Amino acid sequence: MSAIDQFRAAWAPRLLSVLRIMSALLFLQHGLAKWVGFPAVPGMGAASLSTLSGAGGVIEIVGSVLLALGLFSVPVAFIMSGEMAIAYFVAHAPNNFFPLLNRGEAAILFSFIFLYIAAAGPGPWSLDAARK
Repeated sequence: MSAIDQFRAAWAPRLLSVLRIMSALLFLQHGLAKWVGFPAVPGMGAASLSTLSGAGGVIEIVGSVLLALGLFSVPVAFIMSGEMAIAYFVAHAPNNFFPLLNRGEAAILFSFIFLYIAAAGPGPWSLDAARK
């Protein structure tokens, strides 16, 4: 096995954990902005469970905390992936075909990152791995 293969074998699972943690922490901001108003984003805050955005904010907060900890990672990541797919098609795609123009790149990236985590698992640095 080459040195590059050894490096990849050792670090790929760890970097999966880093990807999961960082994606969850970045995603947490979206839910907090909707429900807590921090960080302050114009037009966000004062969410309500009766709206898609408010319900999405709950998924974003609870799911992000669970995903950052690596707890119930596979089902949580799958739900979050679906939420972002819905967000893209409901909020972004109707505005323009091209993601750059409809400002949907983040939704697409989050959706596919979470889908990958749902398929690959949380990585070794997770509560799920510690429970096994």
